[in-house]
Amino acid sequence: MKVDLLDGLDAVGEAAWQGLHARSAFPSPFMSWPWQRGWLETFGAGRRLRLLRVRDGAGDLAGLLPLYEDGAQGFRILGGVDVSDYLDLIAPAGAEEEVWAALLQSHATAPGTWDLHAIRASSPTVTLVPTLAPAYGLSAASAVEERCPVLDLPGTWDAYLATLSGKQRHELGRKMRRLERELPGTATASYASWAELSARLPAFFELHRGSHAGKARFMDLRMERFFRAAIGGLAERGVARLWMLEHQGRAIAAFICLEWPGAVGLYNSGFDTTTAAVSPGIVLLAGIIRDAIERGLARFDFLRGEEPYKLGFGARSEDLYRIQVTG
Repeated sequence: MKVDLLDGLDAVGEAAWQGLHARSAFPSPFMSWPWQRGWLETFGAGRRLRLLRVRDGAGDLAGLLPLYEDGAQGFRILGGVDVSDYLDLIAPAGAEEEVWAALLQSHATAPGTWDLHAIRASSPTVTLVPTLAPAYGLSAASAVEERCPVLDLPGTWDAYLATLSGKQRHELGRKMRRLERELPGTATASYASWAELSARLPAFFELHRGSHAGKARFMDLRMERFFRAAIGGLAERGVARLWMLEHQGRAIAAFICLEWPGAVGLYNSGFDTTTAAVSPGIVLLAGIIRDAIERGLARFDFLRGEEPYKLGFGARSEDLYRIQVTG
């Protein structure tokens, strides 16, 4: 295995990046070319890229670890800490140990700390890096940094409802009936093509900003540009969808969802606070979960944060890890 240090994503190229990404055990949308490129173009000004490329004995691409300089001595995985939920090494399933060994050997000759955050508990990285690091004179400190609620989806909506507690099932049914009673004619719509989705992004941004003061600060013009670039790139590949709950021609709740094999991830949201009493976000979310079940998907992922509304859908939480590798 040979490790090269590159200073631009184009040195790898979209086709090679996406080809390797598709062979990984968990093809996270946050490690895909459109997401990584969108983040770098939007937030990368003034940050030094350290893209580590691993090639096998035949010279073929075997691994990618995209890092950026964050502070005097530290490097983080490309994707930042605010907008990306699952980050990791990109390597073929089953080859992670060999690729990590090559990367750690290269790190032993370079100063600085690798700050690997947002690593899923099921990722080989969680055990491989702390285990392999000492052999190269490195230390690796691992800790849980966040938790992600997830649902294991059964085969039918009724089977899903049966997994909820009596209180959870009652509350969900009550909210769905109240919205139907007080806002008759409300309909759920999903937009998967980039043409449809982009036309409705302004309405999403308005709902997002209006739903909470913190979200209004988050969704500045630069963040809008990132959403258009990253979500747009995923939508063009058929793995992003905008869901809206619409009443009398206007959206009252919206979610952006990302997809990967067998799963849907709930990425971001907004709702009309004047309709809060009828819980439009909860009702829309129930519809999204039902759609995932009806499409035969196995998992619904609420992504980072254990907000009470997520747990109210019967989710269980999985750990996200942060691993700091220091020479």
